[in-house]
Amino acid sequence: SEAQPLGPAPTGAALPPGPGPSDSPEAAVEKVEVELAGPATGGWGWLVMLAAMWCNGSVFGIQNACGVLFVSMLETFGSKDDDKMVFKTAWVGSLSMGMIFFCCPIVSVFTDLFGCRKTAVVGAAVGFVGLMSSSFVSSIEPLYLTYGIIFACGCSFAYQPSLVILGHYFKKRLGLVNGIVTAGSSVFTILLPLLLRVLIDSVGLFYTLRVLCIFMFVLFLAGFTYRPLATSTKDKESGGSGFSLFSRKKFSPPKKIFNFAIFKVTAYAVWAVGIPLALFGYFVPYVHLVKVVLMCIGVTSGVGRLLFGRIADYVPGVKKVYLQVLSFFFIGLMSMMIPLCSIFGALIAVCLIMGLFDGCFISIMAPIAFELVGAQDVSQAIGFLLGFMSIPMTVGPPIAGLLRDKLGSYDVAFYLAGVPPLIGGAVLCFIPWIHSKKQREISKTTGKEKMEKMLENQNSLLSSSSGMFKKESDSII
Repeated sequence: SEAQPLGPAPTGAALPPGPGPSDSPEAAVEKVEVELAGPATGGWGWLVMLAAMWCNGSVFGIQNACGVLFVSMLETFGSKDDDKMVFKTAWVGSLSMGMIFFCCPIVSVFTDLFGCRKTAVVGAAVGFVGLMSSSFVSSIEPLYLTYGIIFACGCSFAYQPSLVILGHYFKKRLGLVNGIVTAGSSVFTILLPLLLRVLIDSVGLFYTLRVLCIFMFVLFLAGFTYRPLATSTKDKESGGSGFSLFSRKKFSPPKKIFNFAIFKVTAYAVWAVGIPLALFGYFVPYVHLVKVVLMCIGVTSGVGRLLFGRIADYVPGVKKVYLQVLSFFFIGLMSMMIPLCSIFGALIAVCLIMGLFDGCFISIMAPIAFELVGAQDVSQAIGFLLGFMSIPMTVGPPIAGLLRDKLGSYDVAFYLAGVPPLIGGAVLCFIPWIHSKKQREISKTTGKEKMEKMLENQNSLLSSSSGMFKKESDSII
């Protein structure tokens, strides 16, 4: 799509700031190009959206289908003499999911230094290598390295840039686009387990992993669509010469690896605490409920991502956080209601509602990050948040399992799982107030500076007028 000329920003869209101290020359050029180009419309932007949707679907579709792979790994590597085989095998999937989110802060640094396209392409290539090498192992232990670390790290490097690039290409429809992209993981989560069962029954575990490598190869190609936005205005200013070595040197700021300055934005700091706090109980139902119920959650989660993604486009600025507050309230409430469901139909209804608001929470994470810190720092803002999320994702479900082993029932675990989302949602309620207060302070300071400058100009004008009047008087005399 052609770059749009300079003009007023769309309503509710945050203007991307210029290059900052956290950018390398190449990443800075990319961001300056984004600033000049404005929101991209047309075919290429939607192609980027489809590439990001494939990324979300491939990464989390494979991760969420780990139950099918888990059973096949037990059958392939299991031994009657090893009574700890289930525990050993479970660590493969757990390590993989944890590494994806744990690596995100590091991935954000690479995204700032090298741009979205290079980071995503290299990540997909690493994921391909990890998955392919997993198909040649002869025991479960090597899978900790090949599948749990190499494949997961590659997925992390491919996934995080897919969230960042969307804010460069879309402004007005960013909520809807994020809803469509994140809905990709719901679609893959529903369909991929069915495909894996057929493949495992037909060709076995190792050839199934090689078939999954096709998904990673397509992801490798999709990463090339994350190109920087060029601008016709810039071309005119440079005489139509396009990119040049000199234009890159023009925007070369000093490098800064981890941009901890974003935590000085109080609203973002509160958000980065509230979200992980809510997630301590968030994933418990997803781990400890039966598979049929999980499929229902997956279906309505996809619907929720599309629905609330579109609704978020009509909610101005940071007030989008209230949608996350609403989602955490219902998720916490539904978690507490699970033990009260005496019939299976009631359990299905509760989980359908839970899935709907799960989609709401996920689809608007990236738009909120753009509103809080701006386009320049959004990569590391999302990276830090996802890194913090890896802690409750890893800790919450095992605690619920421990309570079940001690008490003989999941009832207490589900009651307690509903508490953190309610607390986290209450913390998030303060964000719009904090953000608006900060904006008023900035406006007040800016207004004061403008007034002082205006008075200074008036005094200077009066002084010059007085001098001219004195000269004229002297000449008359």
